[in-house]
Amino acid sequence: MRTLIPLVALALTSGCVVYEHDVDPYDAPYHQPVNYAPEVLRADAGVYWDDYNRDDIWYFEAEVEDSNGPRDVVEVWADVYDLYEDDLYIESFELYPTDDPWIWYSDWLGGSTWLDPYYHGYVMDIVAYDSVDQAGSLSIRPATY
Repeated sequence: MRTLIPLVALALTSGCVVYEHDVDPYDAPYHQPVNYAPEVLRADAGVYWDDYNRDDIWYFEAEVEDSNGPRDVVEVWADVYDLYEDDLYIESFELYPTDDPWIWYSDWLGGSTWLDPYYHGYVMDIVAYDSVDQAGSLSIRPATY
């Protein structure tokens, strides 16, 4: 009988729940990490003559930073426009990661492009994309002959 009275008293008592925060921990935005857009810190582009290939070489280089780390950047492109023809789109070139995770680079034979190495009206948008399609860009003028 002595053990029955405390068990009945325990069954009749109410419980309470204490919340530490006013935020529902299962609410989706609070479970997702913050994603920062990449930033193109520096970029360079231009053309030079290559005797071995007997062709012009167009090169593109970008230094890209992302607060989520260098592996969050998944693509970098150089989009070329004609400044003197109402920003007419010309061509895009993909840049590739190098041994330095913050530097992206590519070069292309001039004969494989639509670019004129003597034309001074190009403007290039160097655009970096991260894993959730946020982007950062920098506009530059390439070095031509």
